[in-house]
Amino acid sequence: MFSRNFIFSILFTISCCIPVMLSAQVETDNSNAVSEVEKATPLFHSEDIVHIKLTGNLTELFRDIGENNSYHPILLQYPGADSSQVDIPIRVKTRGHYRKEKGICKMPPLLLVFPKGKVKNSLFANQEKLKLIVSCVGDDYVIKEYLVYKLYNLITGKSFRNRLALVTFEDSAHKRKTETHYCFLLEDEKEMAARNGCFVIKKQMVKMTATNRDEFRKMAVFQYLVGNTDWGVSFLQNIVLITKDSLMAPYTVAYDFDQAGIVDAPYAIPHPELEIPTVRTRLYRGFCENDMNNFSSTFALFNRLKPDIYKVYDSCSSLSAGYLKYVKRYLDDFYKTINNAREIKNEFGSPCNLDQRVEIKGLKK
Repeated sequence: MFSRNFIFSILFTISCCIPVMLSAQVETDNSNAVSEVEKATPLFHSEDIVHIKLTGNLTELFRDIGENNSYHPILLQYPGADSSQVDIPIRVKTRGHYRKEKGICKMPPLLLVFPKGKVKNSLFANQEKLKLIVSCVGDDYVIKEYLVYKLYNLITGKSFRNRLALVTFEDSAHKRKTETHYCFLLEDEKEMAARNGCFVIKKQMVKMTATNRDEFRKMAVFQYLVGNTDWGVSFLQNIVLITKDSLMAPYTVAYDFDQAGIVDAPYAIPHPELEIPTVRTRLYRGFCENDMNNFSSTFALFNRLKPDIYKVYDSCSSLSAGYLKYVKRYLDDFYKTINNAREIKNEFGSPCNLDQRVEIKGLKK
């Protein structure tokens, strides 16, 4: 059965951020086939917080952060619909790049791998692999990044869904104290693609101009909104490409927002080649477009969604008053920019300046 600490953690969620039910309409490409995909994967159909316990040799797991790291056996437990305990033996390994480096995070991000054919009637039905974004420098930063994904879901259906989780980590080696932290589970890229009637393409050196331009502008302006510059299409830097047909221009889907200015993590620093002082400084990193009218429909979308975007933060009770004030000021600055012709030219015309044409992947141009 669950420990007293785990039961307490369930009760503790009353004071946590209440996930926002997204009321805005997003662009989706639903079909009967996609609907069937969604029915088969219940994990992301609810905004309720998932309560999970992970038990195993966590000392060994968290130390295994090298390039050739291995999977470790871990027992995942969660309360079922009738409050009974559901046990799923899974394999877990550390993942990521920057957040996995020693000394950056208290715990590295994790990849959870589920046994085939043994999760059919569970919350994790049809899940094979899931990323678990854990508390790096504090649970509040997990929630801040979690909310960025919720913003992105408002903008487009071609985005990753996530689910907030309260996770208890229990070390069977008894070398680490039992801890409970807010984390979030991230939708698998194959499932995200299938939900949109697409498949993932693992192809580097695709030019930004060769992608679906409408979806690219949504993504790139969204990155500007949240102050995220840690992405690039050519090297698939925190970008997934999906397509309905190999002959079609692919759609760009962004992920990994811990370096965003709106999150403002203490370890986040911009790439030196971008020549911006902090991650809070916005920089549009799309391709060169001399005609600012190309952005009209994209800006109209963001203006239409403005109340819903602010609501994501206003509805989250766990955010501090200071952070909420910062976010609103940060969002206000964005909306002032996209509704001012001179600022639009200055900010979104910047990629036409050769000095701003930087692709990031090991800081390569």
